[in-house]
Amino acid sequence: MQSECNGVTIEGGRGTVADAQRGNWVDAHAPRWLRPYARLARWDRPIGFWLLFWPCAFSLALAAMAAPERGFNFVYLVLMFIGAVVMRGAGCTFNDIVDRKIDALVERTRSRPLPSGQVTTKQAVGFLIAQGLVGLVVLLQFNWPTIALGAASLLLVAIYPFMKRVTWWPQLFLGLAFSWGALVGWAAVFGTLGWPALVLYVGCIVWTIGYDTIYALQDIEDDAMIGVKSTARLFGNRARLLIGVFYAVTVLLWIAAAWLAGGGVLFLLGVMVPTAVLLWQAATLDAALPGNALRRFKANHWVGVALTLALVLKFWR
Repeated sequence: MQSECNGVTIEGGRGTVADAQRGNWVDAHAPRWLRPYARLARWDRPIGFWLLFWPCAFSLALAAMAAPERGFNFVYLVLMFIGAVVMRGAGCTFNDIVDRKIDALVERTRSRPLPSGQVTTKQAVGFLIAQGLVGLVVLLQFNWPTIALGAASLLLVAIYPFMKRVTWWPQLFLGLAFSWGALVGWAAVFGTLGWPALVLYVGCIVWTIGYDTIYALQDIEDDAMIGVKSTARLFGNRARLLIGVFYAVTVLLWIAAAWLAGGGVLFLLGVMVPTAVLLWQAATLDAALPGNALRRFKANHWVGVALTLALVLKFWR
């Protein structure tokens, strides 16, 4: 069975997505019936769920820094990873349902499952509900403050897809949603919120604005044609400079959060590694070069790895 939708050839559900890495596990190994849904959830592009997960890991590591006698909770870490994969998939599914007409007009997104016809809107809604139920099961494993925080995040997830229509700062709203784990991890350990978690949360929001501006640079021409707003368009020729400023503020806030939690010299030494990766991104960013922005955006996964390790240095002393 073959069909042609928006210039994308689909053969029996095997149509790939333009911005997915060639030969990814979904295209290469997933059952044919699952592929459109896996693409809808972005399982072929894992960077998204990693970026949703890392603030959770930061927060758990920060809690271990503040109360080393409690230890680092690896069970919570695994649960939050599963939750990040599921809820990132649910968020992407919801976003694609809302944006299916816009995505059909953008070169990079017109090959996604909904605009290309790999799944129907009804099928996408059913898949969204299924992912939400799995996320609920994961959330119910935590204490009530954490459950309440997790439920509250759904409001941010619901409004984010509409922000690009009404504000030049949709990246801020993405940051509010994607950084929520910075609060959740701390609440899971202590049953309440504290200043270290709140400062960490703000730092992660600023980080998200920086890296998602880099991501949005890929679509700046199409977004301008169809009227979609973004910080990439707002910043214009100052994008690289302002991304550097956002990254600098991010590092300062992360250092402040660690200091409030009792971090010391070991953390200051460890945080130099994610700082160097962020500096490299801002210094070498050139959206005019094919693949340049995407590579720097994906490098934020290693920022997450490095910051988590920096936060647990004191714990592993």
